[in-house]
Amino acid sequence: MKIAVVQKSSYNLDYNKNIEIGINSVKEAKTLGADIVLFPECFITGYTLPITKEQAIADDSDYIKVFCNIAKKLNIGIVITAFTKGEEKAQNSAFLIDKTGNILMKYIKVHTCDFADEKCLESGKEFKVCEFDGVKIGIMICYDREYPESARMLMLKGAEIVLVPNNCQGMKPRLNVLQTRAYENMFGVVMANPPYENAGNSCAFSPIAWDEDGNCTNMEIFVADEFSEKIYIADYNIEELRTYRNSEMMGNTFRKVDAYDGLLSKEIKEPFIR
Repeated sequence: MKIAVVQKSSYNLDYNKNIEIGINSVKEAKTLGADIVLFPECFITGYTLPITKEQAIADDSDYIKVFCNIAKKLNIGIVITAFTKGEEKAQNSAFLIDKTGNILMKYIKVHTCDFADEKCLESGKEFKVCEFDGVKIGIMICYDREYPESARMLMLKGAEIVLVPNNCQGMKPRLNVLQTRAYENMFGVVMANPPYENAGNSCAFSPIAWDEDGNCTNMEIFVADEFSEKIYIADYNIEELRTYRNSEMMGNTFRKVDAYDGLLSKEIKEPFIR
């Protein structure tokens, strides 16, 4: 499976310009042989905050439909992102569109950054996985990746590849986090981040940490620089990935879940009270 990772800028509330950049990126990805295209966080709307429900777009808006149409026309999958209208507030959303132009899944960011401007958003209530071209795909958005529970839930739901729309700075330690998520859950991880100072670094990691002889492998498929506006390709051998997942000891094989009761507690203690 070839995943095209779009490391390109979008512009705040300039929906038409962002659509143009997005469509041109999908066309370029098709020429590169991609099966699916991954965009950074809130690409259609731009990652502008605070945002109101009125400024956000509807799930059935023409802004989403144009990507459904180009997906069908070019026979390519797309993960497109935007602020969308929720029940009372805007949502931070990603849509997985299949090669026939149908929306397979809408994922709403669970871990909104409530310590900052994202407190104006509605949070999602669940992590989702769906099948795309015979491969089980999960999505988590930006701050979701900071919580191992996000990736764990996607692993428990069967994800083989996890796609991460992203828009933030300070990426160097977060690259380590993403590789760790791939390692501990035995799924591929692919992240798209826009280019600017201390940002960029779009990346892809394989879950395969050892070869058949037990020798350590290089899990990094690619890591982009900070500033390049371009498309990168992450190419996964799905059969090789599945063989590894069927034999190694991470994931859900030997977890001792009886010891995890505290993970469901809502109590917050010092030093984490804010």
